[in-house]
Amino acid sequence: MWDPYKKGYKAWLQLEKSLSDNSIEAYLRDVDKLTQYLQTTGSLKAPDAVELNDLFQFLHWIAQLGLNAASQARILSGIRSFYKYCAIEQIVKNDPTTLLESPKLKRALPDVLSFDEIETIIGHIDLSKPEGGRNKAILETMYSCGLRVSEVVNLRISCLYLDVGYIRVIGKGDKERLVPIGTDAAKYIRIYQQEIRVHVPLKPGNEDILFLNRRGAKLTRVMIFLLLKDLARLSGITKNISPHTFRHSFATHLVEGGADLRAVQEMLGHESITTTEIYTHLDREFLRETLHRYHPAFKKPARE
Repeated sequence: MWDPYKKGYKAWLQLEKSLSDNSIEAYLRDVDKLTQYLQTTGSLKAPDAVELNDLFQFLHWIAQLGLNAASQARILSGIRSFYKYCAIEQIVKNDPTTLLESPKLKRALPDVLSFDEIETIIGHIDLSKPEGGRNKAILETMYSCGLRVSEVVNLRISCLYLDVGYIRVIGKGDKERLVPIGTDAAKYIRIYQQEIRVHVPLKPGNEDILFLNRRGAKLTRVMIFLLLKDLARLSGITKNISPHTFRHSFATHLVEGGADLRAVQEMLGHESITTTEIYTHLDREFLRETLHRYHPAFKKPARE
């Protein structure tokens, strides 16, 4: 009964939302969970027959399966997306998800590295090895441009405009954006290209990929994760570090320096400004200093 709706929804996610295959599969799994629940009730209602109470019971059901609040919220996001499609296509008259509240989440903020810590990590790269020059170029680029790990491993030579200080990044859902690149990162990319990459035997299909392993193939995300873990250990940094830490630190440093949030959103490639807002967790001392500097009430001497 639901198969035609799922097919239509899949096509909508592909054509209208331009999502990646992985994201589309995740959204479809969410709808599958809803139909799975409806089957357990003995009544596989059509999408237009599902009511708010059915969705309340569905949330209770997935909670009993042992899924945490974050997983429940993600599934609910998929169900909301499905009903948005149904409303657009006039499959339903009323969206039953409108009054449905998401489970309350405790947003865990990732660790942030200071600029000095990032310099220390990059400084522990062994430049006497060929991969050292490549790794330095990778980390300088990740921090300079705030790239996702998938974006850095897929970075193409044809997307480099180093002479004008930009790179073209292909992000989530194949959305492209132009990001400024710092002079240091551009310098180390050039050194890597001219002195290291030229000596790597190319694996067919990887001619345009910038960062290659010693076999001439594209790097994996896991390799960059392990590289950072090793460098953090050598640097004596005990924070929980991943490639995303560099992206998070890039955004945090920009916001702390007074950058406009819309500009940060553009550089990070976030579709929604609300996603960018998680990067504004400025430390309390920074906020306090800002208030003392700019707020009239904080400038006044204490009342007697």
